[in-house]
Amino acid sequence: MKSMPGIIVMSAVQIFRKCIYLLNPFIIKYLDFLGIIFVVSTKSSIMHILENIWGVGTSLNSIQMGVRGITVFLSALILIRISGRRSFGIGSASDNIIVILLGAILSRAVVGASPFIPVLSTCLIIVLLHRIISWLKSKHKSFNQTVDGKKILVFKEGEFLQPNMDKALICKEDILQGIRKSALTDDLNLIKYVYVEYTGEITVVKNNDIP
Repeated sequence: MKSMPGIIVMSAVQIFRKCIYLLNPFIIKYLDFLGIIFVVSTKSSIMHILENIWGVGTSLNSIQMGVRGITVFLSALILIRISGRRSFGIGSASDNIIVILLGAILSRAVVGASPFIPVLSTCLIIVLLHRIISWLKSKHKSFNQTVDGKKILVFKEGEFLQPNMDKALICKEDILQGIRKSALTDDLNLIKYVYVEYTGEITVVKNNDIP
């Protein structure tokens, strides 16, 4: 709803136009023509300023790349918030994929290798797809195992399980390193189980029977 001062101003303008039109109709047409030229020239000036700030193509200076970098940074924050917390938390196969893809695609917008809007649209589609996959994984265990796989038991009560080690593509030294890192010990008698999780991390279950 328009305010009273705005209504008064618009009424005054309309009365002024009618008075001029009664005196000479061509003056109104001339003023309207000048108004169109002013609007077009103003839009052209604004577009020219924006092009100087944003840049066109791959020939960008430091300021233009800086502006693009700030815009991409803010856009990436929004995309990660849409994607969810697990994108940088759990580190499963699908989580790592979105990190790699977003970094690769958004970098093209910074250097001007691809148009900015299509880059953001592509990233938004990837983020939404990741969110859908994450939701399905949280609801269906079988789907989660299909996408990310299952944990593999590679050590059990003093025995290295060689077939499972071959399946996980790790050697005995990898397991010992994981034990030292997780359990802070070299004594295998204190270890009951060792798993290779679907994220690739080696986890340890201690033997509680030994004091």
